Amino acid sequence: MAKQVMIVGCGRVGGILAEMLATQGEQVTILDINPDTFRRLRGATQVQPLVADGTSIEELRRVGIEQTDVFLAVTSKDTVNILAAQTAQVTFRVPTVLCRINDPLRQEIYAKLGLKTVSTTQLTAKLLLEAMVK
Repeated sequence: MAKQVMIVGCGRVGGILAEMLATQGEQVTILDINPDTFRRLRGATQVQPLVADGTSIEELRRVGIEQTDVFLAVTSKDTVNILAAQTAQVTFRVPTVLCRINDPLRQEIYAKLGLKTVSTTQLTAKLLLEAMVK
């Protein structure tokens, strides 16, 4: 059975992630406060784009977070991602919550506090190092 996935942020990462998940058969809703970002979806009709603030409890409730199985906060702003992810995890008890964090120091702090985080800065550095060694 398909998972209900909610993504906050339809930038490059969010748009590609939404398309990949939809291709795998997941039910994907992607939120952004800027409707122009949805053009990144390139006509992916299986992705539901909604203009909404992923840090707002009222708006998250309005767009159906209570039915969400996986919540991904992937905007380019660490503070937005942290707030959205913590709201999904603590307030709405979404089973799986992941948060993109650019600053490795913040990533370490929030990981210690129980938030599942991914540092894109560290991942990029590791990939570049591996490519250099090959």
